[in-house]
Amino acid sequence: MPEQGAKKRGLASADEQTRAEVARKGGRTVSQNRAHMAEIGRKGGETVSQNRAHMAEIGRKGGKARMSHAAKAAQPTAQTEPPKQQQQEPISEPTVDKDEMIRKAS
Repeated sequence: MPEQGAKKRGLASADEQTRAEVARKGGRTVSQNRAHMAEIGRKGGETVSQNRAHMAEIGRKGGKARMSHAAKAAQPTAQTEPPKQQQQEPISEPTVDKDEMIRKAS
């Protein structure tokens, strides 16, 4: 919060919607430069990887997730037999009276 009597200057004096719009445009412009974004990612990765305790924690979490996934895959499933299909009743030929067919045909 500004002190009493102090006035906001520049973008700080703009309303929240205007500040968000300016930030969005800046983010779009920066992210279009692929080389710049790659450099940012490389530097960030170097910085994070220097924290050995953090990297060890990440590795442990990954190992636990992988082992739990492997253990689930190794467990037998509840269904050992494929589900039985219902047998359909054979279709019977309709019964036709030959004499009636001859009468209809004539």
